[in-house]
Amino acid sequence: MVESIARVKHIRVTPQKARRVVALIKGKQAEEALAILKFAPQGASEPIYKLVAAGIANARVTADKNGEYLDESDLYVKNAYVDEGTTLKRFQPRAQGRAFQIKKRTSHITVVLSTPEVAEAAPVKTKKASK
Repeated sequence: MVESIARVKHIRVTPQKARRVVALIKGKQAEEALAILKFAPQGASEPIYKLVAAGIANARVTADKNGEYLDESDLYVKNAYVDEGTTLKRFQPRAQGRAFQIKKRTSHITVVLSTPEVAEAAPVKTKKASK
């Protein structure tokens, strides 16, 4: 089983908007996730597309390093989540000398890609007949 993690930090997309896009690809095949993200109209879909592509490349490198076979069509999005990053605070002038605070939010996005676990043939235990 090959598992790879791709992570991007301080991306200038609000976490709420990024979570909407991440929910589209959770549990999907990696190639299908790329196709969904390519045509998604949301602005957060472009950095997440690059992140999934980086995760596929990371899986390829990990498999080569461990000497394992990797079929990229087997990869699926095992987990994907968005954490809140730092908030940039800016001020905009308003009427009568007041200042209005603008919060520019950032996100930390993590995508975990994995190949499905192969169920090993475990010995089946049989119940003994009781008297």
